[in-house]
Amino acid sequence: MLYITGNRIASIIGILGLAWLGVAALAADAPTSGKAAPIRIAVFDFELEDVSPAASQAGASGDSAAIMQKVSSEARRLLAQSGRYTLVDVSKSDAKPVIEKTLRDCDGCEAGIALQLGADQAMIGLIRRATMTDYYVFIQITDCHTGKVINQQAVNFAGAADGWASGVGMVIRHTVLVGDQ
Repeated sequence: MLYITGNRIASIIGILGLAWLGVAALAADAPTSGKAAPIRIAVFDFELEDVSPAASQAGASGDSAAIMQKVSSEARRLLAQSGRYTLVDVSKSDAKPVIEKTLRDCDGCEAGIALQLGADQAMIGLIRRATMTDYYVFIQITDCHTGKVINQQAVNFAGAADGWASGVGMVIRHTVLVGDQ
């Protein structure tokens, strides 16, 4: 028969208590959510390439600057809201391709510009209007440290310019942020 005295019970409780404190200390050092720290991303303003037949007509594009601002804002909002990304302010950049909105043609210069701004990744986007009701959304995310493209998407949509922000949102939600919902 096994006899447990009061001293033995106190010793067992003490050992279990120390073990519990050790497990609690290890758990405190571990990340609580299992998620990595947010990635610092520079989301540059989306650019517009209007190759539609109407593009050559004077005044055919309307107020594309306001629409493109909505597109860029929607992309930034979704990325920040995901928790996966922390936005880096790109408005401070005075780089010529940023100001002239020609990042799509600079052979990856966005990575260096974004790195100077403190980002780990850079995102550029393009809306290419093919017709008045047919457009493409192009999104490219580049690792600023290596210059490698880590995500590239091209999706065709039908709809007028007032739907471009929605199209960009769909691309981000269904391709860039897959697994975050």
